Amino acid sequence: MFGTDALRLLDAVARTGSFTAAAAELNYTQSAVSRRIASLETAAGGPLFERLPRGVRLTPAGHALHRHALDVLERLESAAEELSAIHRGTGGRLRVGAFATANASLVPGALRAFMEGSPGVETAIVEGPSGRLMERLAYGSIDVAVVSDYPSALETGPESTLTPLMEDEFLVALPSGHPLAGNPVVQLRDLKDENWIEAPPRGHSTMLATSCARAGFTPRTGFRVAEWTGKFGYVAAGLGVTLVPAMAAEGVRGRTDLVLRPLGEFAPRRAVYAALPSTAPLPAALAFLRRLQDQARSGRVREGMCESTGGKG
Repeated sequence: MFGTDALRLLDAVARTGSFTAAAAELNYTQSAVSRRIASLETAAGGPLFERLPRGVRLTPAGHALHRHALDVLERLESAAEELSAIHRGTGGRLRVGAFATANASLVPGALRAFMEGSPGVETAIVEGPSGRLMERLAYGSIDVAVVSDYPSALETGPESTLTPLMEDEFLVALPSGHPLAGNPVVQLRDLKDENWIEAPPRGHSTMLATSCARAGFTPRTGFRVAEWTGKFGYVAAGLGVTLVPAMAAEGVRGRTDLVLRPLGEFAPRRAVYAALPSTAPLPAALAFLRRLQDQARSGRVREGMCESTGGKG
């Protein structure tokens, strides 16, 4: 009913009090302004301006429409500024998905650097398994995903692309009084008689089983515990040992009741990737990807591993 150009013309005439002045401001002819205002008054159902000997002024109906016109024009200007900020990567929102242990060090460090450089971008975090995150990325409910190729190879379609970030090595968590706790490196085959604290199986071969098979034995499963903090508690109590991703090593910092040790040649490893839409990723997502790459290259993700492998011995 009332187009944007018509509302801008209404505002120009109301501010200047003159068809002639409004025409000069908007680069129209005076006759064009008169015709457009007449059309606008027809659409409005009555006069919007009183024609005076020298200029014009708003009627009560004109005042009402002008008030709404200013609201609309202000909202459109705000929308234009927001869209421009999104395209520049300095505004809008960024929805990040990450698997659980990526949220221990890799993602928080990268997100902090991103937020310092792009304070106008609203950020949100979604946690979940890698396969689910890839589905959400394909559906458009997240803008970037941090995923791993464990427990199975990632399935990517034409709607997404993967950028390698780092390799995450798994360590072994031992009670601090364990006979091997003083070794700088523990060979996986030396743990063949241990009880392993593992998460409940999910219908696929586990990383532990695959790695132990390469080392020449079948692991003996003890208690089934899913969460890392729970596993640490069972290990500290001397009830078994468990695998710990290097990215989760930060959770052991300061503990004296258990130690983390590298596993040598048969250490399990997984690849960590950033996944983005293959077409038109958000500038903010690309900026966050660069922060993830910086964080992975810096080695800060692995500092927790180095600092948390101490303890008795």
